[in-house]
Amino acid sequence: MITIHKNFIVDGHGNPKAVIIPLEDFQKNEEMLGLDLDEEAVADIRKAREDRESGNINAYMDLDSV
Repeated sequence: MITIHKNFIVDGHGNPKAVIIPLEDFQKNEEMLGLDLDEEAVADIRKAREDRESGNINAYMDLDSV
């Protein structure tokens, strides 16, 4: 489980309006969600998904060869 340290910004009535998290926590979340990937990496992931969904087994490497 990930712990996110956060501070809430509230309005004059005490209603939460925004959250501040440390940059390190933000970057860890970006990485975990894949939001830090460049366009080439995203394209590779999309292609791999297409290959898997279409059953294109020729697109995969044998685990023993890695």
